[in-house]
Amino acid sequence: MLALTNVGRTFGAKVALDDVSVRVDRGEFVCVVGASGSGKSTLLSIVAGLVAPTSGAVTLDGAPVVGPGPERGLVCQSGAVYPWRTVERNIAFGLELLGLSRAERKARIDWYLEETGLEPWRRSLPKQLSGGQRQRVAIARALACEPEVLLLDEPFGALDVQTKEDMQVFLRGVWRDTGTTVLMVTHDVEEAVFLGGQVVVLASDPGRVAADVVVDLPADRDLAVKRTREFLALRARVEDLVRTFHQRVSDRI
Repeated sequence: MLALTNVGRTFGAKVALDDVSVRVDRGEFVCVVGASGSGKSTLLSIVAGLVAPTSGAVTLDGAPVVGPGPERGLVCQSGAVYPWRTVERNIAFGLELLGLSRAERKARIDWYLEETGLEPWRRSLPKQLSGGQRQRVAIARALACEPEVLLLDEPFGALDVQTKEDMQVFLRGVWRDTGTTVLMVTHDVEEAVFLGGQVVVLASDPGRVAADVVVDLPADRDLAVKRTREFLALRARVEDLVRTFHQRVSDRI
């Protein structure tokens, strides 16, 4: 279980996060949404161990998070794949650092190439891939190390609408097949409701938990669910929450 308990973070006089508590149980997919200034990326950076909290604590299975570690895989919007490495060698990167045997590295690489649909491009360089394919490489590279938690920071924010939806379906499938715990931040409410089993809404200035919404939709989802009454109602509810708590900040300015 991943737990943020009364987490705060300041940057000088600026309070980015204030008394944030979030719990992500093993195998869950939790999305965090909020307007600009709500501290979404700061929260994820703290969980990744890239930024230390000013107050409170982050624990994973009871152990404190005090820095980066292989039990947490991070994928950002840019993907940051290595342009000089082929697809399979990108996926192999973390496995090499873990010191796995060649046979075990090959087995994991082969499995994730199949799982992510990248097998035909295993010897291609990133410049030969589409944006969506490069993000698949970044996700496969993170998952190949078999982290306890996959952290996603706006991973599809730079993609066009069609590719973004394809990647959402892809990510749900990978999550289902691997059982990996996922914590994702996104500004896209529709994306959060489609992907998550739980959506945490952050208020802005300072960032704090305004609401925690359970997504009561079927576990097996395809894009058709976005047209259902239940989905539209949940999306509207979360959008209203984001707008309400952002408006309260605007009214103070």
